[in-house]
Amino acid sequence: MRQISHSLAFDHAEPAQRFSDVFDPNNGSVQARVALGDRALLDAAVEAAKKAQPAWAAVNPQRRARVMFNFKALVEKNMDELAHLLSSEHGKVIADSKGDIQRGLEVIEFCCGIPHVLKGEYTQGAGPGIDVYSFRQPVGIGAGITPFNFPGMIPLWMSGVAIATGNAFIMKPSERDPSVPVRLAELFSEAGLPDGILQVLHGDKEMVDAILDHPDIKAVSFVGSSDIAHYVYNRGVAAGKRVQAMGGAKNHGIVMPDADLDQVVNDLSGAAFGSAGERCMALPVVVPVGEKTAANLREKLIPAIEALRVGVSTDAEAHYGPVVTAAHKQKIENWIQTGVDEGAELVVDGRGFKLQGHEEGFFVGPTLFDHVTTDMSAYKEEIFGPVLQIVRAESFEEAVALPSKHQYGNGVAIFTRNGHAAREFAARVDVGMVGINVPIPVPVAYHTFGGWKRSAFGDTNQHGMEGVKFWTKVKTITQRWPDGGGTGDSAFVIPTMG
Repeated sequence: MRQISHSLAFDHAEPAQRFSDVFDPNNGSVQARVALGDRALLDAAVEAAKKAQPAWAAVNPQRRARVMFNFKALVEKNMDELAHLLSSEHGKVIADSKGDIQRGLEVIEFCCGIPHVLKGEYTQGAGPGIDVYSFRQPVGIGAGITPFNFPGMIPLWMSGVAIATGNAFIMKPSERDPSVPVRLAELFSEAGLPDGILQVLHGDKEMVDAILDHPDIKAVSFVGSSDIAHYVYNRGVAAGKRVQAMGGAKNHGIVMPDADLDQVVNDLSGAAFGSAGERCMALPVVVPVGEKTAANLREKLIPAIEALRVGVSTDAEAHYGPVVTAAHKQKIENWIQTGVDEGAELVVDGRGFKLQGHEEGFFVGPTLFDHVTTDMSAYKEEIFGPVLQIVRAESFEEAVALPSKHQYGNGVAIFTRNGHAAREFAARVDVGMVGINVPIPVPVAYHTFGGWKRSAFGDTNQHGMEGVKFWTKVKTITQRWPDGGGTGDSAFVIPTMG
């Protein structure tokens, strides 16, 4: 059986004592074992990072950018291999896996311009003969704790900006699908990244806690469930670290009476069910405004959902594949039963789905609920599966209030032809990322990604300039070069006193 080990800058002679199984979600079999690290392994990795990071920070930004250019080319060259590797462990179809990697690669493209975004500020003549300037320096050693649902994109979001700005980076990917982050680290090395600057360590809570407690790790980025994000944020901040911790979501799609329902249904098919709903920017709640809108939307949704093809990850005709583990499949099906028990109308039931020839795979069929209400726990909590819920609203005001009052505030979308309604909605809704006729409003790489409320803990978003700010610290210099006469007649005046 294949064994997945750490990607380290030093020889690790001591054999691992603990392992975790890596499944093939398409057939339910164990395909590999991943070695789980401990605090001693992290200590050794940090020591290697400490030795390598000062020299990397001293490399001029243009040369660091060249490593990013080389890495980008290598990822593109190996895209098929990476996508198949990702699909084999996660279960998403190949097209979604390529999209996963491509969205991460777009952040690497942003990092290729790091010499420009690292330019500082300068004020000449801030006081008599006094100039003031500032620049950004790396924090030193950063760490990323990444989730199972995007094993390509999110490691690239974190590592790319951290490394390009001159830091060493330790990555702790999900133990459920760890192979792609290891392969990315190998490609970074091939691209010219020095040893010790990027290291991949596998582990569970023991490794997470070791990262959060380690005094030499200065910044930690996390993506996962909200409860764990809150834990990571509190423990990391208590240890004196910078922490950005992205949590869960329950994104709403508001459908106004004037919306193009055919386009809405087409968008919902991908946004609610793509990647089996295992993404924090999925659209699992649709809010039709008015009973007529709700009736028409439901009529069009049912045949569209029934037409969705669920298949193995290598099926080019499949709309989505299996979920990541048997435990997660059971969790989703338990939430479906909870919705039934709470009184929602189960219109399409995806439980018990079996794919011929792959009966042991972790498949969940597309599911649709109607008449979901805000007091139901199945509405309040994130299901993270191929389940779409219809929550009916009587008015525009109610439609704005639903996502605004929800505990999560990651993303939201409105479908309308009315520019005024869209503008009002975008300005008033209490959610971090808004789509207008865009079902999954993930910003492009040179903007930033981040939600509000229990969807994000910390003050700085992922990638873009917010990412640069997170992985760097500002140093400001006030300087004066006195005349060389040596008379001492010129008194120093603080710029604000002049």
